[in-house]
Amino acid sequence: MPSYSIAAHTRYIIKYHIVWIVKYRHDILVDVAISDAVNKIIREIAERYGFTIISLGTDGNHIHVFVSAPPRFSPSQIVNILKSISGRQIFQQFPEVKKRLWGGEFWGDGYYVGTVGDGTTTDIIKRYIVNQGKETDHKGFAQLKLF
Repeated sequence: MPSYSIAAHTRYIIKYHIVWIVKYRHDILVDVAISDAVNKIIREIAERYGFTIISLGTDGNHIHVFVSAPPRFSPSQIVNILKSISGRQIFQQFPEVKKRLWGGEFWGDGYYVGTVGDGTTTDIIKRYIVNQGKETDHKGFAQLKLF
């Protein structure tokens, strides 16, 4: 059975794969010190906001974040929080980076986000919804218990 997170009156499994780039696609994250700092900062921000970083990786000019967050946060809010705070902190820790990124921003505009499930496919959800209220065999459908 999947592992649910719990918040006030809510149980949830919400996971996102989020990717965004360094401004102008500069290969700033090849610098191990900066890459390590980004990793540490993102994890600290996530902890402060109640997000769970499942996995995080940088690759030269972009970052991948696999994150779970409470349902009160939209994907755009999660990205905004992580990008804005981490960008400011990186500029504070590495002032020389700000000179390379003359626009005053560490991260580029935009991002990719995709949802990730726990083995529950689109077909399973569609079948479950279609069969609601019908006498049918619901094998394979775990019933969520809120309380």
